[in-house]
Amino acid sequence: MSPGPCESPMRPQPYVVRGVRRETHDVFTLELEPAGDAAPLAFGPGQFTMLYAFGMGEVPISISGDPAGNTMLVHTIRAVGTVTRALERCRKGDVLGVRGPFGTCWPVDEAAGKDVVLAAGGIGLAPLRSVMYRLLARRERYGRIALLYGTRTPEDIVYRDELEEWRGRLDLNVQVTVDRAGSDWRGNVGAVTTLLPRAEFDPANTVAMFCGPEVMMRFTMLALMKRGLQAEQMYLSMERNMKCGIGLCGHCQLGPFFICKDGPVFPYDRVKWLFGREEI
Repeated sequence: MSPGPCESPMRPQPYVVRGVRRETHDVFTLELEPAGDAAPLAFGPGQFTMLYAFGMGEVPISISGDPAGNTMLVHTIRAVGTVTRALERCRKGDVLGVRGPFGTCWPVDEAAGKDVVLAAGGIGLAPLRSVMYRLLARRERYGRIALLYGTRTPEDIVYRDELEEWRGRLDLNVQVTVDRAGSDWRGNVGAVTTLLPRAEFDPANTVAMFCGPEVMMRFTMLALMKRGLQAEQMYLSMERNMKCGIGLCGHCQLGPFFICKDGPVFPYDRVKWLFGREEI
């Protein structure tokens, strides 16, 4: 997944915006295509790129598209800062810079023959979306698949159409919850952990993957351990202030790890001692 021998990992490659889709009031999805005759970017589920808005700067964004040979590079982004707000203003035909892909992948291939539990909070569904694409493309290789997704309100749900499509499949267990809702909401209200009793899996033969706020991941992992999962069966994506993507600048250091190089996907048993620690 690394750049070719003649390419610098610090040199952005030009990509053209081919599509812009509004997900929520502050979340949007960009579809990018290589400029000119450049080859599409190959990536694995869980990897990220550095997106560069010319004249503004760059930010790390997980790739949320289909890793199976799609020519489009898809990123779902929350507009929270100067660069992401500049990306929010992009329109079809605009050009951005892309570096990458960087980072480690979700253990999708290693999960073959096992049940799979995915737990996501808010925009944390974006890095797990590529996992769903890979699982569904090879559905016969896996046991039961459960996706547990939580957001603050119904208005914050991303990928609504896809979630409805997945919920309609008989070979998937897709559950959605919100922290708070009005009287018109007919779904579950509560934390992601309230969805766990609805997920059927064999604790001895399950791989779980998480992405979302740290508190959500921590309590979900504790709940799964009460169901019989071990720390080595769980994986999480950790976010930090990544600047270079290759472990040189040190901005994303967490204890002995550089998130951009050693992560962002980690086995829980490798990093559990970092959870809850201050000043790391």
